[in-house]
Amino acid sequence: MGHTGAGSHTPVDLGTREFTVSDTQKADLDAVVIGAGFAGIYMLHKLRDELGLTVRVFDKAGGVGGTWYWNRYPGAMSDTESFVYRYSFDQTMLQEWDWETRYLDQPEILAYLQAVVERHDLAKDIQLETGIDATVFDDARGIWTVTTDDGATITARYVVTALGLLSRTNFPDIPGRDSFEGTLVHTGAWPADLTTDGKRVGVIGTGSTGCQVICAVSKTAQHLTVFQRSAQYSVPSGNGPVSAEYVDGCRADYDRIWGQVKDSAVGFGFTESDVPAMSVSADERRRVFQENWDIGNGFRFMFGTFSDIATDEDANRAASDFIRSKIEEVVDDPETARKLMPSDLYAKRPLCNTDYYETYNRDNVTLVSIKENPITEITPNGVLTSDGVEHELDILVLATGFDAVDGQYTRMDLRGRGGETIQQHWKDGPTSYLGVATSGFPNLFMILGPNGPFSNIPPAIEIQVEMVADLIRTAEEGGSAAVEATGDAEDDWTATCREIADMTLFPKADSWIFGANVPGKKNAVMFYMAGLGNYRQKLVDVAAAGYDGFDLRGAPAPA
Repeated sequence: MGHTGAGSHTPVDLGTREFTVSDTQKADLDAVVIGAGFAGIYMLHKLRDELGLTVRVFDKAGGVGGTWYWNRYPGAMSDTESFVYRYSFDQTMLQEWDWETRYLDQPEILAYLQAVVERHDLAKDIQLETGIDATVFDDARGIWTVTTDDGATITARYVVTALGLLSRTNFPDIPGRDSFEGTLVHTGAWPADLTTDGKRVGVIGTGSTGCQVICAVSKTAQHLTVFQRSAQYSVPSGNGPVSAEYVDGCRADYDRIWGQVKDSAVGFGFTESDVPAMSVSADERRRVFQENWDIGNGFRFMFGTFSDIATDEDANRAASDFIRSKIEEVVDDPETARKLMPSDLYAKRPLCNTDYYETYNRDNVTLVSIKENPITEITPNGVLTSDGVEHELDILVLATGFDAVDGQYTRMDLRGRGGETIQQHWKDGPTSYLGVATSGFPNLFMILGPNGPFSNIPPAIEIQVEMVADLIRTAEEGGSAAVEATGDAEDDWTATCREIADMTLFPKADSWIFGANVPGKKNAVMFYMAGLGNYRQKLVDVAAAGYDGFDLRGAPAPA
């Protein structure tokens, strides 16, 4: 697979031109980008409009948007505030694009990304409804052959994977799953015409997505049954309208805002605390927690209250005790409150919702703790739990998350030098150099690959896209045939990311951040947790050292 036979060719429709797969050294395109979300859109703009390369973006979706195209479930929204959940590169759009609430919901984010594509005339180089099944490197010719899901092939000198962190849906293997006669849906593939209004709805999963679904569906469903796998720490989001004056203030202050975001730890637009929790009195800790609870936002509560919630067990216990006290205060029924009480560390991706715990005070909401009362099977009529109760449902929602970070890679036939597959290369867990490249896969770049920064996504994407574009520019100007991360650099970066993660409390909690939500998946470090600003500085240092850690064959030595 990959290449066509000698003398054969497969036409590939590229809009205004028709290319054929060739057996000459010349590739059909300079670059193929896989994915048309935040990362793919910006990568196309950088490579085509700034570097002058021929580029084609492929996406299996029917429209642009990536994660935000597929995740149309009720309540879907970003939990990053609106003013920093966007691109910083287009300063005109920053001044012109409006928003009315503190957070953006899914339709607003999708409309924004569609507007970016239209404004920069990118659609002509984006091929939708076209999945990529295989990406194979030809050692002899030094180019990639990309095979689409309809069997067409195209060659390119560079491939950029913009697959998204949360794209490959994770379906739990529950007996009887296929027997359900109602509607079974995963939140990551929500049909546009599916409504839960007036229905008996079950939701399995209470992660970020599950909590959003639960809050939204509870208000319109006839009855909602929540099958809770793990009790969650959730803080208020503080979502609500923002004034025109607030929006104008953000616009006037964007130079400072983006400077702060890109030099900060998590890039959420607030100043992170430098005060250790145990350095102040218990009363002061509670005051700070209450103040940030009232303001809202999960990342703000974890990183804006005190400096060591994620690294010190005493500080973490203080934060988790505060949230547990709020659960007890908010939830009316003591037994329901008990089930909602997390007992583990507050060390997963921080969650926020407008009224998550309040939802369980509604008469039409039932909470089932499936750690205490496991699901026995899915029946034609609903879900049977071990206490013998059959929960009758019209719609069963699987809010069971994703095979995160590497899942979209390992589902693909991706082969580098010598035919090594990505599954072989990552047999002990996904690795990379800087989150953007992996050894043995020359001229292949990843946006949000393994061990990129744990932060707000759009600025992390911009930082990586700009680094990859500069690296490709350097290769083009220097006549490099190939750009490849060295094995030593990849090993060192992986060890660095593990060392940093082990300095935090995150590895001590079962979380998708380390692959714990997928049965049989090896525990692995997936993120660089030393902060967006430190990550950005590392990329600057690597570039200044002539792209130390990369083999640029034929590139001139740094000045």
